Amino acid sequence: MSDDLADRPPTPPSPAATPSRSDRLDDLPFTSKHRRLLVGSGVGWALDALDVGLLSFVIAQLAVVWRDQAGQLAWVASAGFAGMAIGAAVGGSLADRLGRKTVFALTLLLYGLATGLSALSWSVGVLLVLRFVVGLGLGSELPVASTLVSEFSPRRIRGRVVVLLEAFWAVGSIGAALVGFLVIPTSDDGWRWALLIGAAPALYAVFVRLRMPESVRYLESRGRHAEAERTVRDFEEAAGVAAPATMPSEEARVVASSPRTSVAELFGAGMARRTVPIWIVWFMTNFSYYGAFVWLPTLLVAQGFPLVRSFEYVLIITLAQLPGYAASAWLIERWGRRGTLASFLLGSAIAAGFFGFGAVSGSVTQILVSGMLLSFFNLGAWGALYAVTPELYPTALRGTGAGWAAGVGRLASIAAPLSVPPVLALGGPPTLFVVFGAVFVIGAVAATRLPELRGTRLAR
Repeated sequence: MSDDLADRPPTPPSPAATPSRSDRLDDLPFTSKHRRLLVGSGVGWALDALDVGLLSFVIAQLAVVWRDQAGQLAWVASAGFAGMAIGAAVGGSLADRLGRKTVFALTLLLYGLATGLSALSWSVGVLLVLRFVVGLGLGSELPVASTLVSEFSPRRIRGRVVVLLEAFWAVGSIGAALVGFLVIPTSDDGWRWALLIGAAPALYAVFVRLRMPESVRYLESRGRHAEAERTVRDFEEAAGVAAPATMPSEEARVVASSPRTSVAELFGAGMARRTVPIWIVWFMTNFSYYGAFVWLPTLLVAQGFPLVRSFEYVLIITLAQLPGYAASAWLIERWGRRGTLASFLLGSAIAAGFFGFGAVSGSVTQILVSGMLLSFFNLGAWGALYAVTPELYPTALRGTGAGWAAGVGRLASIAAPLSVPPVLALGGPPTLFVVFGAVFVIGAVAATRLPELRGTRLAR
């Protein structure tokens, strides 16, 4: 499908035609079933953020507790992101083959157990290996969850619903900041207790597997039409909408097996014009976000703030994520995907520059205000990014496309924590955050090259 065709309003079906299951889902109002799916996926998302957010506080304490191994701690963060890069690519492909719900639950279980085991680490080497395993689970889960929610959301508010899913990241980040502030400073083993708390997803995975619906579009691609019909009717019943008397035309098809998808298809049949810019946006957003926020507590400590005070400032800065997501959720259906994503990335660039110079001045007010602006715009951009990515691809490629975009982004998250120490040594916080700002600008330019898909149906 060309981008020109994708940007046109959808052609309404003729009155005599029986609407497809996908169209029936697209045209429903937001119901209690949608809310349960959003919250169920969102809690898993928040637990992901809890785990990722805890790492920055753990590293800050281990730099003091494991002083003789402090120089190796940057590799711990990068090992986790290496796992996320692989997990995102593999998990997205598996979601197209095994189902969204199944992969979602398995990845929650994997990283929850690995996080708990991380609490028993006795050296940087052991922690590094376990963080890689944690990353495999985390990287797989995030694009799969956004794909699942996107495929169930009503068309007119699909972008807003996915941004609200991403907003659960702020809940987990705030939880991580609270654990970092209240638990980690209590003893030299505070980081171990924090990681044990982060193991909660292992228990939540059981709930996810039993209660969440599988994607109707995925079920149809596997020929499981009766199961797909039951799922759609459940959502119609929740909305008080009568199901059609006749089955959709897809019911007559017999699908023995769906064709396997490959990464090469992301660059064929007009897809390259979508894949290239979305990969650039993912790379640039990951680089600046993880470069800044993984090292934020450590940077504040290096500027002379006590450990507990630094954690307190990070907690305050993190609170600004919530209004950032709220603004993005509102604007994405007003301005559209491109305008919202590009605007929030440009806002992130400006805030990054203010924060870099504020860290040097030592002004608490400037650090907090600029840090909150960075948090507001950066996380709002994340919300828009997760909303637009699944919309770019047809059903058979949706998990693969979202997963590989996230995987490419994770390559930047590997490099970012490793690049922070040498850039700091070269020019201090101002240089570091000017670099982050420039990277955000490149991402904003790439975002303007994406097709505008607000209000359109997901491609089949």
